[in-house]
Amino acid sequence: MDLQTAKGTALDCVKLAIDEGYRHFDGALVYFNEHEVGQAIREKIADGTVRREDIFYCGKLWNTFHPPQLVRPALERTLRSLKLDYVDLYIVELPMAFKPGNEFYPKDQDGNYIYHHTDLCATWEALEACKDAGLVKSLGVSNFNRRQLELLLNKPGLKHKPVSNQVECHPYFTQPKLLEFCRQNDIVIVGYCPIGSSRDTSWVNVKSPPLLEDELLVSIGEKYSKSPAQVALRFNVQRGVAVIPKSFSPDRIRHNFQIFDFSLTEGEMKAIEALNKNTRFVELLMWSDHPEYPFHDEY
Repeated sequence: MDLQTAKGTALDCVKLAIDEGYRHFDGALVYFNEHEVGQAIREKIADGTVRREDIFYCGKLWNTFHPPQLVRPALERTLRSLKLDYVDLYIVELPMAFKPGNEFYPKDQDGNYIYHHTDLCATWEALEACKDAGLVKSLGVSNFNRRQLELLLNKPGLKHKPVSNQVECHPYFTQPKLLEFCRQNDIVIVGYCPIGSSRDTSWVNVKSPPLLEDELLVSIGEKYSKSPAQVALRFNVQRGVAVIPKSFSPDRIRHNFQIFDFSLTEGEMKAIEALNKNTRFVELLMWSDHPEYPFHDEY
C-alpha cells in the first residue's frame, strides 16, 4: 500500500489496512507521515493483530541524501520517526542527486532546481553498510533504468544487490523490457500507479487517458463481478509484479485487497498487455535536465 498522503490521515488508514490483511507498506521520509505510520504499526502489534515480522515496511532515501556520509543519518531519521529498529526494505527513491541541505527541493533564486553530483555506486556502498549494521533487511531502487541498474549490478565488490526496482507499471505502461531485464537479474518489480493516477497536473501527465475507464478492463470486470481497478491490480499480480495501490478511502482500501479470489485467463492477460500505450502518468519532466534523469532511455 502506497502511503503518499496528506498528513493526519495515515494513522487510521494503516490500522484499517492491517485489519483488512495488508502487510506491505510503502513509505518515505518526504511523505511527512512516517511517525503516524509507525504509530499505527506499533498499535496493531500491541493489540496482537500482527507481529513485527508480519509487516513489510519500505522506506526511501531522498535525493538530497545521496552523499555517502548522509545515507545512514537519513535512514536513522526514518527509524526514529517510525520508532522501529529496522525497515524491511530501503530504496533509492530516484537516481538523481539534489543539493544536500534542509530543503528537500532546493532551488536557486531563479526557481531552478539545484542538482548535485550523482555517484550511485558510492551511495550504494553506504546503503550496504546500513544493511550490514542491521538497520535494513534488504536494499532496492526506484525509477532506475537498465543502464543505472547495470551500474550497480556490475559494481566491483558489490556486497548486496538491489532486490527490487519500484517503477510505474499498469496496463497502459506495462514495462515489458524492463520487467524482463529485472526477471533475468532476480530483481522484483514493484509497480506504483498500478490503477493509474490522480489527475494532479503538477506531476501527472493528464494527456494519458484515465485507465479505469478503459472498455476492456470494464468488460473483463463485469465477467468476474470486479471493478476495472481490481482487474488492473490482478493483471500485475498475476505477472509477478508487486503492486502498491494508493488509497485513503476505507471502502477502496478494502476493495483493492479483494483480488485473490479470481484469476485472469491467458487470453485476458494478453489482451490487457496489448493495451500498453508506452505512456507514463509520472514523467517528472521538471527534472528532465538532470544528468541522471532516468526516462530518456527506452527502458
